[in-house]
Amino acid sequence: MELPWLGEHCSERTCRQLDFLPLKCDACGEVFCKDHIRYDDHKCSSAYKKNVQVPVCPLCHTPIPVQKGEIPDIVVGAHIDKDCKYNPAQQKIFTNKCLKPGCKRKEMMKVVCEQCGGSFCIKHRHPLDHDCKGSSQPISKA
Repeated sequence: MELPWLGEHCSERTCRQLDFLPLKCDACGEVFCKDHIRYDDHKCSSAYKKNVQVPVCPLCHTPIPVQKGEIPDIVVGAHIDKDCKYNPAQQKIFTNKCLKPGCKRKEMMKVVCEQCGGSFCIKHRHPLDHDCKGSSQPISKA
């Protein structure tokens, strides 16, 4: 080390490398080498200040506006507690429509015919009940 007063040491405690061209993090203000300048590389605690991604509510899938300096997790949590329009009671449970012509019933789970592979309601699940056009041998489940 001929010129120890030149440069600065990397602020990452596992590195501490003397860097002659140190880089300053624009979020936390610490000095890092080229290997630790990214927010993820030095686990920047102030990265949320510079993060411009818009978080989306995991329940109602609407974008949540976050003001500069706010922590996205806290804002999304507040949205879920107060403004979220998600209602699990409104979700459709019976979505598997019977393929028998004229039948309007829906089942919670698929009831598949082994011969034709169609999805039917409990009433029309048997091949004779839905005029099955499939092969006379059951479909193998390989």
